[in-house]
Amino acid sequence: MSDTQVDEFRGAAPTPSPELLDRIRRHRKHTLEVLTVSAVALVPWTVLLALSLPSGYKVHHWRVAWVGFDVMLLIAMAATAIFGRLRHRAVIVSGLATAVLLIGDAWFDVSLAFGTPEVWLSAALALFVELPLAGYLIHRVMRMISLAHWPSDGTRADDGQASGSSAC
Repeated sequence: MSDTQVDEFRGAAPTPSPELLDRIRRHRKHTLEVLTVSAVALVPWTVLLALSLPSGYKVHHWRVAWVGFDVMLLIAMAATAIFGRLRHRAVIVSGLATAVLLIGDAWFDVSLAFGTPEVWLSAALALFVELPLAGYLIHRVMRMISLAHWPSDGTRADDGQASGSSAC
């Protein structure tokens, strides 16, 4: 049996065309440029907020904000569970979204409870529930990504691994 037949038997992905690889590289380059410009632009905005926002503020629609956030978290968790049960690759996106929402929830729970007796419960939930679950999900997502078969552009890195040509 030839190498090509073995790859076909194993279900290996066909080698992408040079045009596809070039398009992937261009998309990746543009995405990285947008993210870099956005990150740089966020620095002065963050400094401006740090200097100009009041330390206290009476909030309207407090319940709507928190219940809405928890509904988003619930939907992300449910989607992750459903995609996981279906063994669908979208579990990677929903798992990462769930982890990010958990980290955000922990941050806001603790930071908004500073100076109140509720800070201890918020900190305990963050340290023993939200952050460990987020870490677990990120670990699982990274494991799934490492097991994925990514298209190779035909070149090899020094360590023998295919060079990165992801469509990020």
